Amino acid sequence: MAQWVYAFGSKQTDGNASLRNLLGGKGANLAEMASIGLPVPPGLTITTEVCTHYYDNDHAFPPELKGQVEAALHQVEEQIGAVFGDSDNPLLVSVRSGARVSMPGMMDTVLNLGLNDETIKGLEYRSCDPRFAWDSYRRFIQMYGDVVLGVDHHNFEDVLDTHKRRNGYAQDTEISATEWQEIVTEYKQIVKDETGRAFPQDPHEQLWGAIEAVFKSWQIPRAVTYRKLNDIPHDWGTAVNVQAMVFGNMGEDCATGVAFTRDPSTGKNIFYGEYLINAQGEDVVAGIRTPNPIEDMKQTMPEVYEQLNTVRHTLEGHYRDMQDIEFTVQQGTLYMLQTRSGKRTAAAALKIAVDMVSEGMITRQEAVMRVDPASLDQLLHPTLDPKAQKLILTRGLPASPGAATGAIAFTADDAENRANAGESVILCRTETSPEDIHGMHAAAGILTSRGGMTSHAAVVARGMGRACVAGAGEIVIDSATQQLSVNGKTHGPGDTLTIDGGTGEVMEGAVPTIKPQLSGDFATVMDWADGLRRMRVRTNAETPQDTKTARDFGAQGIGLCRTEHMFFEADRIQKVREMIFATTETGRREALSAIEPMQRGDFEEIFEVMDGLPVTIRLLDPPLHEFLPHDEADIVDFARVAGIEEKQVRLRLAQLHESNPMLGHRGCRLGIAYPEIPEMQARAIFEAAANAQKRGLTVLPEVMVPLVSTRQELENTKAIIEDQARDVQERTGETLTYMIGTMIELPRAALRADEIAKAAEFFSFGTNDLTQTALGISRDDAGMFLPDYVDQGIFEKDPFVSIDEAGVGELVKIAVQRGRETRADIKLGICGEHGGDPASIAFCEKAGLDYISCSPYRVPIARLAAAQAAIQAGTANNLDLEEAA
Repeated sequence: MAQWVYAFGSKQTDGNASLRNLLGGKGANLAEMASIGLPVPPGLTITTEVCTHYYDNDHAFPPELKGQVEAALHQVEEQIGAVFGDSDNPLLVSVRSGARVSMPGMMDTVLNLGLNDETIKGLEYRSCDPRFAWDSYRRFIQMYGDVVLGVDHHNFEDVLDTHKRRNGYAQDTEISATEWQEIVTEYKQIVKDETGRAFPQDPHEQLWGAIEAVFKSWQIPRAVTYRKLNDIPHDWGTAVNVQAMVFGNMGEDCATGVAFTRDPSTGKNIFYGEYLINAQGEDVVAGIRTPNPIEDMKQTMPEVYEQLNTVRHTLEGHYRDMQDIEFTVQQGTLYMLQTRSGKRTAAAALKIAVDMVSEGMITRQEAVMRVDPASLDQLLHPTLDPKAQKLILTRGLPASPGAATGAIAFTADDAENRANAGESVILCRTETSPEDIHGMHAAAGILTSRGGMTSHAAVVARGMGRACVAGAGEIVIDSATQQLSVNGKTHGPGDTLTIDGGTGEVMEGAVPTIKPQLSGDFATVMDWADGLRRMRVRTNAETPQDTKTARDFGAQGIGLCRTEHMFFEADRIQKVREMIFATTETGRREALSAIEPMQRGDFEEIFEVMDGLPVTIRLLDPPLHEFLPHDEADIVDFARVAGIEEKQVRLRLAQLHESNPMLGHRGCRLGIAYPEIPEMQARAIFEAAANAQKRGLTVLPEVMVPLVSTRQELENTKAIIEDQARDVQERTGETLTYMIGTMIELPRAALRADEIAKAAEFFSFGTNDLTQTALGISRDDAGMFLPDYVDQGIFEKDPFVSIDEAGVGELVKIAVQRGRETRADIKLGICGEHGGDPASIAFCEKAGLDYISCSPYRVPIARLAAAQAAIQAGTANNLDLEEAA
């Protein structure tokens, strides 16, 4: 017969911490604490498998469950010396949920379960305190009525507030036993009025009602939302913990509290927490009374404090991690109600990890595994001052972390002009396009009313390290009237907004921010991560500023320099457009001759910053529509500067129109049609390399041909590149070290990788486009329906955020295998947005890639995630053994 129930307590404990998946985090840790001799009130845990059974069998429990619960409850009765439902000596219990990971949003705790109109008499007699007994009864009715019966808690609070106000009471403790009896009567009437049924008097009915409520809470909207936000599988289920009550509200020798074994904000090794005398657990978090710092217990309850401090060290030493604990003191006796790994800030996580290594508690590998890579964003971007007041206008998607305050600008030009004048700017657009790049770069933050987490605004903002809130649907942006409207308020150019790209909040006015500080602990953990990881970490960058930022963050080269991103400034885009509009080779070469010095200068600056490190430069790969003028004003302005009749411009625009530009005339196709383009770019790269070498720099350019699907396309372009390399070496006398490879971003390229590798010295997987072409989904348009796919379980995650291992990942693995069969030493990397996603990085480690490349501000995240991936895959160096040797 399956075991659905596990007991814990001083006389019998069935489980331990290793059974977290079965018993949930709370149940596993209660069992573990009991097994190591800590004072834990006895109880029982109903496993997570019952939750799965409940949903798989039309909300029915396993037939053996009731008998197993009754048997375990009887064991609790024997240990406590009380009987559940007995009117003379009643056992009361608490009922709590407990998933395998801490998960806010589940059912709130129910305390004092088992009280009714008969058992209250036994509690009153046994406690010798009628006031305590009736206060416990009213708490039970309020909790049970709220979380189990669905009666709004405000109904109960209104009654209590009215009573206190009428009698001039400031605290609940001033209410007498007789008054609590009156309030209990009113509470029971509220339940009957709201539910149509009397409050249940049968303790067993109460218990099974609470147990089922826990399982039902697994699917309530707030729990589902939390799981989505934190990538928690929906099929894990929750356990139920039923535990004998101990009371912190029986008098002045009683207390309840919550504490951390170290400071969760700073990581300092101090006992940190709060407690209340003569209170139950919910009083600490409800805010009705102000708790006391845990340090005050040294004076009020010195013996209990010493015992609690000993428990603190015991738990931290046993779990080898900072613990979040809950405790109750009943008439001078300490009881432990919970322990779990404590939530902490990124700064605290780093300090605790480093300190515990120095204390000999954990290894450096364990320390690296303790820090959530995504949490490092807290340290890399400005954050809002938590003490500051803020007026929230609306919320959008937290598309790029960091907080920014600035003046509203509705156009990229206005953003750039305001920034040049010294203003901090928030660029506000319905959605952004490549032509907004200069304004996005100038802005401190970006706000859009449309778009998702992988929209143009989101991707570019993350790459630039700009705060971004996308898809704020309540906002209406009217570019014509230069107005932003939200919830009845209108804002114009120059008005001040604050956005928080970590929460999605949009706020009126200025909210103070705190600048990031990369502490010594940060550097220490990064050094350990670098020593552990197998894959190298590069960056995607095109500007000297982004390149320097990335190198400061530890980038080991550039994995993607998108040359088309170098042309969006006003003086450059004009020449690119003239090149596109040219109908003859002579016209194109004339325009390219103006662009070439700019390209050469850009490359020289990048080579200088990346001295000694590889730089992968992708040849021009723009869908043409991104460069063409669209607005009437742009068309007129372009025609005037280029000296072309407007009529001719419009005619050429019609000729260049593509129904599907993302699959149109771009990438290597552009160079095959117009070889003068890759010729110019290759010459600019190699001349810049030669100039840099003459200045004593070590230059390692890697020229990448984009959108290849056949070996012939690559060889065609490769011949042009090699011709330019020979020419530059002959003219300058410099010997250049370079590589030529391709981006694998089309399914055919992955499948024909063995052929393509005959011409390619490296592959860089462009997983943004590979995802689009493999799934047949446009990244820019997918925000309209991808959330539905994730909600309905068609996709476990957004495939543009975390790589689709079964489909896109399989193409990558095929290309890796076939590429290495042809060329054993081929260099393999990834440069799509997935290169900064920890889950995707773990896949890259398993696939055997040599490096990952991501946006500058994600480099530290990638360094840590790559180390964790190596540890999990068994490919990491053992730093602790190295140090011992």
